[in-house]
Amino acid sequence: MKAQIFGLLVAALATPAFAGGNHAGGHEEALAVGEPGRKANATRTIEVTMKETDDGKMIFTPSTFNVRKGQTVRFAIKNAGELDHEFVLDQEDNIMEHKAVMEKFPEMEHDDPNAIRLAAGESGEIIWKFTNDGTFKIACLVPGHYDAGMHGDVTVAKK
Repeated sequence: MKAQIFGLLVAALATPAFAGGNHAGGHEEALAVGEPGRKANATRTIEVTMKETDDGKMIFTPSTFNVRKGQTVRFAIKNAGELDHEFVLDQEDNIMEHKAVMEKFPEMEHDDPNAIRLAAGESGEIIWKFTNDGTFKIACLVPGHYDAGMHGDVTVAKK
């Protein structure tokens, strides 16, 4: 059984779904959403809270953001919930591919500069430089969380 699981994991990591990066060594090619930024260059801090609601939803507050192309943003992220949550910033198609893999391998470790996983009560940050305009997604890809409402949009306007 362990050999079968290992084989599935190796096959999943070798698929084109991970052409933009992997969960052990980060992204090898540029992301459309941008690139890791330097904290010293951040011109804005956006505080984001992740939590569950009493009616069973899982949310980001806020869940939509407007930024400018070329802007470096510090996302100060707090997990105010009782469960582990993720903040993943990427293109929608990459989010959906990653979601499918996470459903198969929910304990997968992440080491990507555009994502952070936080246990209940933890805080962290992502410093991000938005290099392209367009609409991108934020999402929690812990199985079931996206479907419970834990996703949103980042609109990057031209300068």
